[in-house]
This record gives sequence, structure tokens and C-alpha cells, in this order.
Amino acid sequence: MTTPPVASELNLCLCHSCGLACDMTGEPDECARCGAPLHRRKSNALTRTWAFLLTSLVFYIPANLLPVMNTKMVGNGADSTIMSGVLEFWEAGAWDIALIIFIASIAVPGIKFVALTLLLVTVQRDSQWARKERSKMYRFVELIGYWSMLDVIVVALVASLVKFQALADIEPRPGILFFGLVVVFTMLSAMSFDPRLIWDTNHSNNEEVMDEVASH
Repeated sequence: MTTPPVASELNLCLCHSCGLACDMTGEPDECARCGAPLHRRKSNALTRTWAFLLTSLVFYIPANLLPVMNTKMVGNGADSTIMSGVLEFWEAGAWDIALIIFIASIAVPGIKFVALTLLLVTVQRDSQWARKERSKMYRFVELIGYWSMLDVIVVALVASLVKFQALADIEPRPGILFFGLVVVFTMLSAMSFDPRLIWDTNHSNNEEVMDEVASH
């Protein structure tokens, strides 16, 4: 079976804004349909993706160890981490909220860390393994990235609801800030990765060429 050609062999470049396959004859600077800048490959994609991913991993440690909120009931206060908050909601019978926080705060970041690391390692090794599946994995990581903010939203909503009760109060703690940074940097990491590198046979040469073009 003949291997179908890739976009670079057809001198095509996909616009990241509107998805148009643009003819790169004459090296146009912008998309003919939406006017967005065109890039055959993102400059320093692997380096920037690794940097953002490792930064998010550093922030992920205090995000889970530090308390994310403080709950005061009739004058008695207690700090809660993400995991202890999940257990408290579960024991209180609010299993739906506990499940949402667990998926958004524990499962989703973990999946993103593993998926992005797998994508980076396989691209750097010029692996031809499961290219189609890895492309789908990247789109999945992009899709679930925004849902990681659910935990921050849940804490804000619970705090605002409890404020209406005279004998109870909830205040955010530093852990929620670190978790927000984890979400931001994992999103930046996914945005920095160039999925077109999955289909390249020699990504390092492509990045060197793009760096030379950018420098001139």
C-alpha cells in the first residue's frame, strides 16, 4: 500500500486559526481566509513545551500538599487540601461534587502530564509508532485542558454559597493559587506543542531550518 503524502510534501500548511490548508508557494505570511500568521512549524516547539510542562509539574507538588480552602463552622476552622476536600465531600454524601473535583484536579492533570510526556519523547526519538493515535491524543489533551479549572470554580462557588450562612465561612488558601498555575502552564504546554512534528521523519532538522528562517 502506498503511503499517502504529508502536507509538507504537497507544500501545504494548515492555518491554526481557521483550519484552512494554505498553499505555501511564494511563502505567504498570513492565511488567505482569516489573515492569521502562517507557520510551517512552531519555532522551538519542543523546548517551550518541555519548559512549560516541567514548570507545571513543579507547581503541582504544592498544589496538592498545601490547603486549597479553610472551612469555619461555628468558630472552628480547618484547612483542606484537594484530596481531603474530595474525601470530605464524599463522606458528606456529595459524591457528585467529590467526583468532579477528583476528575478535574487529580485525574485530568495526571493524564495531561503522561500524554504530553509521551508525545514529547516519541517525537524526539523520531518514532513512527501510532502516529494517527498520537495525533488524536494531542487533540484530546487540548479538549480536556480547559476543564481543569473546574476545581477553582467549585471552590469559588462553594465559598460564595457558604457566605450566605451566618455560622459558616470558607476562605481560599495558597494551594488554589498553585493549582491555577498548574492549569495555566499545562495549557501553555499543550498550545506550544506542534502536532505536525508527529508526522515528520526528522523533527530536529525541521526545527533548525525554522530557527534559521526566523533569524533572517
